[in-house]
Amino acid sequence: MIVSWLKILAGVSITAMSASVWALLLLVLLPFRLLRIKSCNVYGKMLGPTLMWLSGCPVHVDGREQLDGRRPAIYVSNHTSIYDIFLGIWLAPIGTVGVAKKQVVWYPFFGVLYLLSGHLRIDRANRSGAVAGLRELGEVVRRNKLSIWMWPEGTRSRNGRLRPFKKGMVHLAVQTGLPIVPVVVTGANQGWQKNSTRLQSVPIHVTVLPAVDTRGWTLETMDTHVAEVHDMFARALPPTQRPAELPGPV
Repeated sequence: MIVSWLKILAGVSITAMSASVWALLLLVLLPFRLLRIKSCNVYGKMLGPTLMWLSGCPVHVDGREQLDGRRPAIYVSNHTSIYDIFLGIWLAPIGTVGVAKKQVVWYPFFGVLYLLSGHLRIDRANRSGAVAGLRELGEVVRRNKLSIWMWPEGTRSRNGRLRPFKKGMVHLAVQTGLPIVPVVVTGANQGWQKNSTRLQSVPIHVTVLPAVDTRGWTLETMDTHVAEVHDMFARALPPTQRPAELPGPV
């Protein structure tokens, strides 16, 4: 437990110092949202791997060629640990807009940076406001040929099993015409479990699946598309992380 606390303290210290410096840059870039988004992508590619190295968890990525910034996409990932955030900011291509719950601003130091970054915060309790925010984001993404990174479960799983997906990714896909790229994370829930300060050095595997063509999607068939992507995750995850209704091999 002492080792875990030392790692957390070191991680917070690194984040505090680097975020303070980067926040000054974002203040200078305040009138330029596109530059703020991309500069935070650069920051994430430095901070993310540093924090994962500090965790002691070896990370293996399959399908990295799918994370191609030259081909804008909507990247969707499962969410079982705070490590998923570190992996997301590390692996997201330059020119990717993050979508997170509004409470992200309360994360120490990182939250202030997110507030200044130009990425989107969603209030899950205000559905109309959330949909309007996604619509605005879709226009920014389409106009500037950006990508999106989001966690469609909306909140971390408590037991590591895949939760139901929310429908925001379909709204964005229909509006932008961008393909959806599933990013399946395995093992992060064992490294840092929710509501725990105990860190364990366990292997984390990231599998980036082939892109899903969304050009024929409509809002009228939304439930079908959500189920399709959810099923792709369920089948790619190990039995211990699949939804309870799909516990065995498939």
